[in-house]
Amino acid sequence: MITDSFDNKTPPITNFRQFYGEQKHMIEICIVTFSKEIFDNALATFDCQKIAEIGAANGSTPIYRFAHSGREIGLYLSPIGSALAAQYCIESNWLTGATKYIMFGSAGSLDGEKTAGKFVIPTHAYRDEGMSYHYAPPADYIPIKNHAKVSEIFSKLALPCVEGRVWTTDAFMRETVGQTALRRSEGCIAVEMELAGVQAVCDFHGLELYDFLAAGDVLSEEEYLMEGLNDANHNMDKFYIALEIAKAIR
Repeated sequence: MITDSFDNKTPPITNFRQFYGEQKHMIEICIVTFSKEIFDNALATFDCQKIAEIGAANGSTPIYRFAHSGREIGLYLSPIGSALAAQYCIESNWLTGATKYIMFGSAGSLDGEKTAGKFVIPTHAYRDEGMSYHYAPPADYIPIKNHAKVSEIFSKLALPCVEGRVWTTDAFMRETVGQTALRRSEGCIAVEMELAGVQAVCDFHGLELYDFLAAGDVLSEEEYLMEGLNDANHNMDKFYIALEIAKAIR
């Protein structure tokens, strides 16, 4: 059973030292985006220096560093999906020394009334993926432990937001009517693809995660609405909010 996958009694067979050598310590904070448009705009706007690469057989992912408000901040474009997003998080920690991760992306709204015109700050993530079960004891939900801090920052910035549970799933084409209704009945207000796994690996490795979402498409039993999806994915406002979070978590 996948729920029996958590083993903290025996050591892993491989480690990052075998692939990358000794751990580096260059930055403390790293911004994670899933939008290539936001990533490219950030590279064009800020004086970014490549400091590392996450290696893979299908191509390497560069990690950049730039200065902002007196701090050195990392940035990389993450793959989509819980397993890879979580894996890249811990690899980037080894390569750069980053211990505080600010992650943002789009989400499907499960409650259009609650999320309309607001950012979503997750409080818990339903673990409908595989990665988290290797890094945390089995449970339906994983707490998003820094949600109160993110909410506080949003309040100080006077940004509209709503807190609530979210549903993490890798199988977005299997978000069925029944599953959507069940998650909604448990208090989930949005669905996304990464958070449960990323939070689990951050907790396991002692890293801090600060996450917020922009609701784009709306899932309901009657119809699927996707008019806001492009803006939720690619609007640069989320990157500048991430910079404000970076300033606030000194």
